[in-house]
Amino acid sequence: MQHYTRLRDLREDADLTQEQLVQKLGMHKTTYTNYEQGKREPPFDFIIKIAKFYNVSIDYIAGFTNEPRKIK
Repeated sequence: MQHYTRLRDLREDADLTQEQLVQKLGMHKTTYTNYEQGKREPPFDFIIKIAKFYNVSIDYIAGFTNEPRKIK
C-alpha cells in the first residue's frame, strides 16, 4: 500500500530518525516501524495524528493524491 512509503518519505523529508519521531509522537518504535514497513495496518487515529504532525492531508498519506495539500 502506498501510505507505508509515504510514512517513510515524510519522516525522511523532516530529517527525523524513527527514534526521534516516536519520541515526539509518544509511541513505541516497534509499533511505528511495523506501520512504516507495512507489517501492520496503522489505525485511523494514528493516520490523523501523523497528518497533523506533518501538516499534510490524509489523502496524501493514503496515496489518493500526490499533492500534500497542507492543512490550513
